[in-house]
Amino acid sequence: MRQLKLGIPKGSLESATIALFNQAGWAISPHSRNYFPTINDPEIGCSLVRSQEMAPYVANGTLDAGLTGLDWILETEADVVEIAELSYSKSSDQPARWVLIVRGDSAINSVEDLAGKRIATELIGFTRRYLAERDIKASVEFSWGATEAKVVEGLVDAAVEITETGSTIRAHGLRIVCDLLHTTTRLIASRAALDDPWKKAKIDQIALLTRAALAARHKVALKMNVPVAQIDQVVHLLPSLHTPTVSPLYDRNWLALETVVDSGQIRDLIPRLTAAGAQGILEYELRKMV
Repeated sequence: MRQLKLGIPKGSLESATIALFNQAGWAISPHSRNYFPTINDPEIGCSLVRSQEMAPYVANGTLDAGLTGLDWILETEADVVEIAELSYSKSSDQPARWVLIVRGDSAINSVEDLAGKRIATELIGFTRRYLAERDIKASVEFSWGATEAKVVEGLVDAAVEITETGSTIRAHGLRIVCDLLHTTTRLIASRAALDDPWKKAKIDQIALLTRAALAARHKVALKMNVPVAQIDQVVHLLPSLHTPTVSPLYDRNWLALETVVDSGQIRDLIPRLTAAGAQGILEYELRKMV
């Protein structure tokens, strides 16, 4: 049987990626003693690969497809095809940010102030190109870790570091000067894999269902019973994806209504629906939305 060689990001994105695939219909089970998780699809073979190395492995054909951040695609400049943007990170569905950070008392207040300074970062290639495009000459040094501490201790003048909320940066007494890059997870594929009709179909299936799973995370379904006399008033309140589904009930004085709404609207919407005459309101989570 043919298999698609799929890379799952090891490290900070690992749990979030496995959870997304589970919601999409693929159960991935990592093993503590190897880097080859099992998956409930005989047409896919999984490998755990560091996000930083994913794009080169896909580009050279070691993997047919994989998931990694836009940051590491740009960093490696690997020749891969971006199939889908999957807006999730290790702890949220929001983009992570690569930011320029300095000590709280630093005189650096803009990117231009980096001229002649020392900067530490793991994203060394991108940072050097970012500065070169702006004709800013600075020393960019690779950091193996503890990048924030190097700024705190004065070993470097600034750092380019990834963050989601900035709370850890502020806790160290550091200051964010500006954002350099917003990054989200991407499903990427090799050009050779996309030239193979069977592999392309499998990659397209993964893209469709993972995007559907992410879309469903922000929506909920509502079911309710509404008196015929109040149906127009209730429908007017609904910010539905499309017009709601309305069906007759055995009691001809009542209708059943079903719709999909943003989950963030539920808190205020349900009291308004109740006041308008809706009864038996049910809210339930969605797994996928295509």
